[in-house]
This record gives sequence, C-alpha cells and structure tokens, in this order.
Amino acid sequence: MDNTKGHEQNADQIAYWNGPGGQRWARRQQAQEVLLAPIADILIDRAKPNSGERIVDVGCGSGFTTLAFARKVGPSGHVLGVDVSGPMLEQARASAPANAPVDFVLADATVYPFEPASADLVASRFGVMFFADPAKSFANMRGALRPSGRLAFICWREPRENPWMMAPLQAVYKHAPRLPQQGPEDPGPFSFAAEARVHRILGEAGFKQIAMEPCNLELDIAIGGGLDAAVRSALDIGPASRALQDQPEAVREAARDSVREALAPFVKGEAVPLPGAIWIVTARAS
Repeated sequence: MDNTKGHEQNADQIAYWNGPGGQRWARRQQAQEVLLAPIADILIDRAKPNSGERIVDVGCGSGFTTLAFARKVGPSGHVLGVDVSGPMLEQARASAPANAPVDFVLADATVYPFEPASADLVASRFGVMFFADPAKSFANMRGALRPSGRLAFICWREPRENPWMMAPLQAVYKHAPRLPQQGPEDPGPFSFAAEARVHRILGEAGFKQIAMEPCNLELDIAIGGGLDAAVRSALDIGPASRALQDQPEAVREAARDSVREALAPFVKGEAVPLPGAIWIVTARAS
C-alpha cells in the first residue's frame, strides 16, 4: 500500500521527483541503468545479500537494484523497494516479473512505518542524499533492521571529483545563469560527500561499525553511442539539465555547442568516459 504523505521538510524533493525531474529520469531509465550498472554491481558486492534475506531498497527508482537484490535472495527472501517518485515506481512495478519476491511502495523513508526489526539489510544506490533531516530518516530505517542487520549504500563524493556531471554543467554556465548555491548539507546529490558528516549522521541514528570506502571509476555518458549521445545524456538529466530548464532555445543551442566542445577531448571510439567518484558506505544496526 502506498503511503504518499511524506515528512513535511521533504516536500520540495517529493514535488521534484513527481514533477518534470522524475519524469525525465523515468524517460531515460533504460539508458541510466546501463550507465550506472557498474555501481549497482559494486553495491550488491559490498551488501552481500544472501538467499532468504529480507531487504529494503531505499530510493529504488525504477527498480533495477530492487530486482537485482531479488535475484540474490531468491523465492525464500523478499525485497521492498521504497521511493517518493510515482513516475519511476510505475516503471518499477511494470518491469517486475510476476513471481519476483518484491513489493514497491510510494513512500518517504523518513516516516514510512516499516515493520520493526524485520529486515536483514537496508541498501541504497544514490537514494539517501535528499533527506532534509537525514539522522531522523536513518533512525527510521534502522528501526526496520533486525539487531544483526546491516546498512549498505552508495553516494557521490565531492563535485570536483565527478567531472561526468560537472564538466557539462560548467559548459552550460557559459550561457545560462548558475543554479542557486547549495550549502554542503542541503539535500542534493553531493550532500553526503563529506566523510565526517556521514559518520555523524549514521552515529546519531544509532548505527555502529560505520565504514566508508572511496571508489574511483569512469562512466561512459555516451553509453556506447558516440559524442552526440553523450551531449544528449548530459542535457537530458542532471545539473546541466536543471540549469537549462526554462531557458530560450537560443541559449539551449549555444549551451549544447559548448557541452559538445567540453566533452570532445574524452571521446574514445563510440564511448565518452568521464571520471566519477563514490563512497561505499556500510554499517551495522548494533
């Protein structure tokens, strides 16, 4: 059953992921899953799901990681995918095989009434950086875990370590106004970039044995489609897309040319790989 009433401080994020932002992500779901598949593999490797386990997948989006976990836990296990985005959960539900041991719920993990002490693992790929009060959110998620339960999630490191997002954005800024300045702890893709902050949040939420592993990688934003595909990818979603929202076509066209120029040095055949940087975060409920 969906629980669409979220925490009041998360209202802006809920509106975004159910508005044009969530719809753009849903439209590009297939391409994004190809792009981010290596990161899903890293998450599953570190989370170590076992047959028969019960898992909560927070910020599950279109369900790619939820279904990947379901294949690991098998028919004797269960995976609950939780997300605030109606458009993305529509896709998740449509893509799930009829016999998959999964459920999807439209809900805010900050306040969702999880079954207490029922899960072996809470996991997330880029779904936990958008909470206004993350310690409260993680405390609620921790309540879903058994005393022996574990946490595993992936988040982005600093913007400067993620040129795959920032290089197109800097090119767009030659033509469009800058996005509103965000504080380092404001909800957003980089709000968990600071190691000390993540330790503090998880500690306040009651987690133990907190560990953060840095991982550098390359992401082919062209997904094998060449430079034109890379430019489309950069401008369809992410910060460059948000900076160009509501801009006139002349500005968008000029920005497109600048993004092409910025990405051209990275071309390798039909791939356009750019550096990315993530944290792999693990912890225990007790």
